[in-house]
Amino acid sequence: MFWMVIILLVFIFQAATILLLEFRNPAKAVAWLFILFCVPLIGFVVYYFVAQDYSKRKKLRKGGSRIFREMRETIWKQAHIVDDIAHMPGDRYNHQRRLFNLLSHLSESPITGCNRSKVLTNGEEAFAAMLREMEKAKHHLHVEFYIFRDDVMGTRFQELMIRKAKEGVKVRFICDGLGSHKMSWSFIRKLHDAGVEFHFFLPPLIATIDRRVNYRNHRKIVVVDGKVGFVGGINVGDDYLGQYPEVGFWRDTHVQIEGDAVYFLQSTFLNDWKLASGKRIMEPQLGELFPPHICSGDERIQILGSGPDQDWDAIQEMCFGAISVACERIYITTPYFIPDPALYEALKTAAVSGVDVRIIIPYQSDSKLVHLASLSYLEELLRAGVKFYQYRKGFVHAKVMIVDELLATVGTANMDMRSFFYNFELTAVLFESSSIHRLLADFERDLEVCSQIDTQQFQYRSRWQKGAEMLSRMLSPLL
Repeated sequence: MFWMVIILLVFIFQAATILLLEFRNPAKAVAWLFILFCVPLIGFVVYYFVAQDYSKRKKLRKGGSRIFREMRETIWKQAHIVDDIAHMPGDRYNHQRRLFNLLSHLSESPITGCNRSKVLTNGEEAFAAMLREMEKAKHHLHVEFYIFRDDVMGTRFQELMIRKAKEGVKVRFICDGLGSHKMSWSFIRKLHDAGVEFHFFLPPLIATIDRRVNYRNHRKIVVVDGKVGFVGGINVGDDYLGQYPEVGFWRDTHVQIEGDAVYFLQSTFLNDWKLASGKRIMEPQLGELFPPHICSGDERIQILGSGPDQDWDAIQEMCFGAISVACERIYITTPYFIPDPALYEALKTAAVSGVDVRIIIPYQSDSKLVHLASLSYLEELLRAGVKFYQYRKGFVHAKVMIVDELLATVGTANMDMRSFFYNFELTAVLFESSSIHRLLADFERDLEVCSQIDTQQFQYRSRWQKGAEMLSRMLSPLL
């Protein structure tokens, strides 16, 4: 009896601790309480090491802001900043001006002019473009990926980085410590021996000890000489070419950017470099890393980053703002659909008000739990008029949103709570760009190999299926 009382008191203490620390996020608190109920002591230990640590977030924010301020003066002298809303498309869409005001204040990365973008559809086109531009590097080459495999494609990138380092190019290379944990030490040693500066971002063991293991760097960035940059959904590996039979065809989207927006891809990389390596870029180097640009185009582009080092959940705020002002269409492609309550209601409201809302999700997923959680959000949205399509050709991994013909986004963030609130993510926001037409064409082409989810049939799925979805949804704030 005595031990039963002790166990009960310990359980109550653990539950109370979670409720007190997560009072700002009831959904997350419920998810952790569910885990605690299933595995009482182990659940609390996992919570301690994995769950959000506000002191660490504060420390990361302080460090990130300081690093960015050091670069800000250099960038602002050279970039064409669009800070006059009257010159934005908002003068043609007066009801949407508040969106541009929001985007102008969301982060320390402003809307820039003098850009040119090119959409890269799927791995073959994206890898060819990245390798081609990396080959041209003369001064520096910055490479950052969540997943970097030491397979055939990874070796091509490795050999190119080694060759450029031997030519005297400064090569800095970051991989996420968890996403790229399978990379062999012999593969890494070849990079080090050739002079490539390589660092893992928050390796799992170190990150677990200081309670930052939950913060993963999901970004994919390549910057060549501070003039050309890449961002999108594609990591480095043969599977992104569709060469793994269990995955099949891999549908993804990347974007190549030339112009002033590259300054903010560069500053994001350098911020991550400081966090990964502990090395600061000294002021005399900034001029070489942020060279003056010849105006290469007339596109307006904003690079939005979000993560525990940011004051705002900028990508989530941008998505919410864009969905809220849509008049004609909202087209979304995402491999994981676990929206937070605000986006869930925004999508439902948009559909009910007559906006054409279409969302492409995978038919087959690389995570059964995430797939079940995603399906749990569909029924009410389907009744509201949101159209869902399941991609049948293979696995869709693209992260794209198109709102009217006003803007489109291509980046690393999924439409899920992990991307919005925990991971280090990056998205390019394209305004009235020719690339939007390419993205629209890609979306319509993808619909041809999708099956639309029928609202009536979906409502009659089995009780077992609904039960599995409900349990998965309880964990969705943690997925």
